[in-house]
Amino acid sequence: MATFRPGTPDQTAFLDALIERGLLIPSGVPGVYGRGAAFERVRVGVDRAVDRAAAPDGAELMRFPPLLPKRQLEALGYLKNFPHLAGTIFGFEGNELEANEQFELASRHEDWSAYQHMSDLVLLPAACYPIYPAIAARGPLARGGTTVDGGGTYVFRQEPSGDPARLQMFHQREIARLGEPDTVVEWRDAWRDRAVGLLAGLGLAPVADIASDPFFGRQGRMLAASQREQALKFEVLVHIAGPEPTAVASFNYHHDHFAATYGLTMADGGVAHTACLGFGLERITLALFCTHGFDDATWPGAVRTELGLA
Repeated sequence: MATFRPGTPDQTAFLDALIERGLLIPSGVPGVYGRGAAFERVRVGVDRAVDRAAAPDGAELMRFPPLLPKRQLEALGYLKNFPHLAGTIFGFEGNELEANEQFELASRHEDWSAYQHMSDLVLLPAACYPIYPAIAARGPLARGGTTVDGGGTYVFRQEPSGDPARLQMFHQREIARLGEPDTVVEWRDAWRDRAVGLLAGLGLAPVADIASDPFFGRQGRMLAASQREQALKFEVLVHIAGPEPTAVASFNYHHDHFAATYGLTMADGGVAHTACLGFGLERITLALFCTHGFDDATWPGAVRTELGLA
């Protein structure tokens, strides 16, 4: 059995211990794991805790698959800002001879990509992305705007890592706010404080801080600096297994980016602004196991009650 002492920065030992206890199930690809029953029990409990915290918003529920039309990703400029994170979907469209040739190459683990063609879909990189065109299709927003709970769907980021808290596919619990600028900013800031309270109630030690997205390249570094300067993004961080704390929740203010892309307007003719929040459900779950130990039956009673484990 792997030895791991909670609170230490040894990511390898933490990952080994999670696997040996059946909490994570390796696939052979870094950052892609199955989840065991105990892990899922806690993750679902975290999701339900977010449900209770979000209840006062009275948000409309929308649920989308972990896929996105390729045209939406193109329109958003994602391939300019985050080309290193995108996941595209390819499929076979050839004849029987080509299928046999593809199989022969694949059976020898050789390159068979020439037989694949890009589809009209990509893997979903952020759970809020399908919300904005869906709301825009309804027409102008009424005064006060709207709040949409996009649920905790799987999202994909192409960044393989040995850090168990940096997964390539994970559940992102996303809620989006659309409306007047002041309304949207007030909602985002209130949720930042609400998230700190939620995570503290689970026995963690959360800290909120200004942050930036992992933009690509030299221009990306300029965008990240501007994002920080304007305080457009906040993160809530906790210690998991690593020398630095890990972001487990984020809160972004988009100005009119999505509104301009999809034609989101207010009923009075003004341009709508948007913000979103996202909880990384697996990261919070990992933080709980790292903080309280691998057997959730021994966790503090208040934490177990909050997660529905008691």
